[in-house]
Amino acid sequence: MDYHITPIADIARSLNTTPAGLDRTIAQKRLAESGKNQIADAKQKTVWQLLLHQFTDVMILVLIVAAIISGVVGELNSTYVILAIVVLNALIGFVQEYQATKAVEALKKMAANQARVLRNGQTVDVEAADLVPGDVALLDAGNIIPADVRFIETHALKVDESSLTGESDNVVKNANTLPPGDYPLGDRLNIGYKGTFVTNGRATAYVVATGMTTELGKIAKLVQTDEADTPLQKRLGTFGKQLAAAALVICLIFFAVGWLRGEPWLNLLLVSISLAVAAIPEALPAVVTVALALGAKRLVKSQALVRKLSAVETLGSVTYICTDKTGTLTINKMTVDETEASPEFSLPVLANGDALLTAMALNNDVTRTDSDAWLGDSTEVGLVQYAADRDYDRTKLESRFPRIAELPFDSDRKCMTTLHQTDQGVLVVTKGAVGALFKQLDAGQQPSVPALRTRVDALAERGFRTMGYAGKLLPELPKTIDPVTIEAGLRFIGFVGLMDPPRHEARQAVAECREAGIITVMITGDHKLTAKAIAETLGIVTSDEDKVLTGPELSQLDESAFDAIVEKVRVYARVDPAQKLRIISALQARHQFVAMTGDGVNDAPALKNADIGVAMGITGTEVAKEAAHMILLDDNFATIVKAVKHGRRIFDNILKFIRYILSGNAGEIFAIFLAPFFGLPIPLLAIHILWINLITDGLPGLALAYEPAESDTMKRPPIDPKQTIFADGLGWFVLWVGLLIGSVTIGIQAWAIQRGLAHWQTMTFTVLCFAQLGNAIAIRSHRESVFSMNLLANKPMLGAITLTVALQLMVIYVPFFNDLFNTQPLSWGELGITVGVSSLVFWAVEIQKLVIRQRDTGQELARGKSVVAVPVAN
Repeated sequence: MDYHITPIADIARSLNTTPAGLDRTIAQKRLAESGKNQIADAKQKTVWQLLLHQFTDVMILVLIVAAIISGVVGELNSTYVILAIVVLNALIGFVQEYQATKAVEALKKMAANQARVLRNGQTVDVEAADLVPGDVALLDAGNIIPADVRFIETHALKVDESSLTGESDNVVKNANTLPPGDYPLGDRLNIGYKGTFVTNGRATAYVVATGMTTELGKIAKLVQTDEADTPLQKRLGTFGKQLAAAALVICLIFFAVGWLRGEPWLNLLLVSISLAVAAIPEALPAVVTVALALGAKRLVKSQALVRKLSAVETLGSVTYICTDKTGTLTINKMTVDETEASPEFSLPVLANGDALLTAMALNNDVTRTDSDAWLGDSTEVGLVQYAADRDYDRTKLESRFPRIAELPFDSDRKCMTTLHQTDQGVLVVTKGAVGALFKQLDAGQQPSVPALRTRVDALAERGFRTMGYAGKLLPELPKTIDPVTIEAGLRFIGFVGLMDPPRHEARQAVAECREAGIITVMITGDHKLTAKAIAETLGIVTSDEDKVLTGPELSQLDESAFDAIVEKVRVYARVDPAQKLRIISALQARHQFVAMTGDGVNDAPALKNADIGVAMGITGTEVAKEAAHMILLDDNFATIVKAVKHGRRIFDNILKFIRYILSGNAGEIFAIFLAPFFGLPIPLLAIHILWINLITDGLPGLALAYEPAESDTMKRPPIDPKQTIFADGLGWFVLWVGLLIGSVTIGIQAWAIQRGLAHWQTMTFTVLCFAQLGNAIAIRSHRESVFSMNLLANKPMLGAITLTVALQLMVIYVPFFNDLFNTQPLSWGELGITVGVSSLVFWAVEIQKLVIRQRDTGQELARGKSVVAVPVAN
C-alpha cells in the first residue's frame, strides 16, 4: 500500500487498528506473525568457508597441481616452496576477508532501542524490536523513529532525514494525505522512516512497516550482496586460465616430440614439469597482494584509509566518480550567501540597527550549547550565525526585545512568527517562504511585489533556498494570538538566500578528474535546481549536453531508455537508495568502472556494489563506512584525486611487475623448450627455475611497487577496463624480450658445452638470473631512459638488485648451496662473461625505449606543423 497517498482512515482499516492503539494480545499475535522489528543478517560465510575460498583462484590451483606433480617425481624442494607460497597467499586473503564489512551490524545500531506506544489507550514503553504494524507510536524531539510510520497528528514536527535521503535540510512533517503521484522518499511529508531523527516538535503515528520491510531494511537487503571482482582480479582471472591452458599445451607438445624421438619418459615428465614451473609465475599472487598492501599504507598518509585491498588497484581503472552532494562536495552546513533588505521597511524601534539582521537573530528556535555552538535546524543555525557574525547576537537582542509569544511554523502557512516586547509596543517578526509572505503584506507594499518576486526567483534558479522576513509594530499584545490577527498587514523587511556551499577545493578536484579522463556525477536527495546550481559551480555540468535527471523521471525510464542516456547524465536529484544502485549498475553494464562516494545510510548499497565505495570518515555514518572499500579521513573530495593518482601509480607498477615477470618466464620457457631442438641437454633444473621465479622475480618485482608515478599519470585517460593484461604492447614485449633472454641463455649453454666446461649449467643458470635483473632495471619506466631517471628515487630496487646478486653468488660459491642447487663455483673470468652476455637484455630494452621516444617526438612535431601550416585566406 502507498501509505503517503492513502487517507488515514483507510490505513487504520487496512491495519485493523485505531488511534487508541492495539490490544496487547493482538500485538503479541502480530509480533509472532510479522517477526521482530529488526534488521536481519544475511547468511555469513563460516571461517572454514572463508579459508577454503582462498584456494579457488585458477593460478593457485595450477600451483597446487604443480606442487603435487613435483612431489610425485621426487622434486620435494620444489613442492615445499610452492606450497609455502600458496599458504602465505591464502593467509593474507583470509585475513582481509575475515575483517570484511559489518554494515548490517551498523544498521542495527542506528535503530532505536525503546519506543513509546499506545496499547489499549494507555502509554507504555516497549522494546523497539517488539513494534508491529498497527501500533500507534508517540514521538518527541530527540527520538529516533523506531519503524516506518504514517503520521496521524503532528505539532511543529521536523525530522532529520539526511542520512537516509541525502537532503541537508530538516524536513517539516505533517499528517496530510498527498494527492496521487510518484513521490521520492524525501517528498513523502506524512511518512517517518526507521532510523531517522526527530529534531523538533511531537507527533502521533501509525506503524506501517517494521524490520526488513522498512526503507532501512530495504537498504540492508541491498547491502547484503556479493561484491564484484576488481579490474585486476578480472584480468588476472582471465590471464590465469590462458596461462594454464598455454602451459598444458606446451608441456604436451614437448612430451609428444620427445616421446617420438625415443627419449626416456621419466626424463620427459621431469622436463615437462620444469616447463610448467617456468610458465607459472609463482610469486605473482603474493607480490600483487603485498604491492597492494604497500599502496594502502601509502594512501593512509594521504588521508585515505583502505578497508579492502582491492580498492587500491581499482582506483587506477575508475572512469566515473558518482558522488553524494551533501557533506562530500559541500560542507553540509546551510550558509547565508545573499541578502537584500527592503528600503521601504522602517520602524522607530529598529532605527538604530539593521532591521533584517535583527529579524534573523530574533526569529528562530535554536539553542546554544555549553561549548557555545548553535544547536537546532540547520537553516535556522545558518541564519542566526550569519547575524551573530555581524554583531547581532541573539542573546543580547532578546535581552532588549524579550520574546513574549510565538506562532510555530506550520506547513500550511509556511511561516513562523515571534512577538517581542519593546518600549514602544510589541514587535512582530514573521519568517517564511517568500511567496507566502507576499500575500500577508499591507496594501501599500503590494505594487513592489512583482519586482521583489523576480529577484527572489532569480536566487531560487541559482539553487538558493530563499527565506523572507516581514514585520510590524503592535501597540500591545493581542488577547488572541492567531495567524489571522498577527500575520496580516505586514511590512516586508527583506529576504536571504541560503545554500549548503561547495567545498572550496572541490572545483579543482573535479577539474583534475576531468583532465584525468574521469567523469564526476552528482547524486543527491536535494531538489533539481539546487543540485544543478551546485553542479554548474563545481564544473560537473559544463554544457547543454550534460543532463540532469530526477528520481521520478528516472523511475519512468525502462532499462533500455536509461541505458541510452546514462553516460550523458551528470546530476541525479531526489533519488532513493534503490535508484542509486540502479545508476551504478547501469554504468557498470556499459563497462565503466565506478567509484561511489557518500556518507549517509542511503549511500550504503551503492557504496558496497560500486567497483570502489568511498565513505566520509568524519561525517559519514557507520553504515556507510562499513559498506565502503575506502574511507576519506578528512571528508575532502580532493583527497579522492590524490587517491586516484596513487591508485594509477600502483596499477602501473603492478603492470610493470607483470611485464617483468612474464618476459622473464617466457625466457625460461624458450630456453627449456628450444634447447632440445638444438641438440642441447635440458639447460636448467626445476629448482633453478623455482629459485629464479621466487628470488630473481620476487625481490626486484616487489621493488617495482616503489616506483614513483610517471609524469603523465594524471594526464591520460583511465586504463580501459575492457583491455587485457597484454594490451599496450605488453604481449609483444613479453615475446621479444622473452625470446632474447631464452636466446642468450641457450647461447651461453652451447658455448660452455662446446668449450667442454663441466659447470655449463651454473653459467646458464647465472646468465638467466642476471639477464632478468637487467630487464628489471630497464623497465622502471615504459618510456624514459634509466640514465635520465633518478636512480635513488627507488632505493628498494637498488637494494633488491644488490641482494639478488648476493644470493646468486651465494648459490654459486657456498658449498651447502652447491649441493642443494647442483651448482659449481665459477672462475672470475667465467663470471665476467655471464655478466657481459646477460647485459644484452638491458641494452636491448633501452634501445627500444629510445625508438619509442623518437617516434613520439616525431609525431608531436608533425602535429605542431599541421597546426602552423593552416592556410590563410587572402
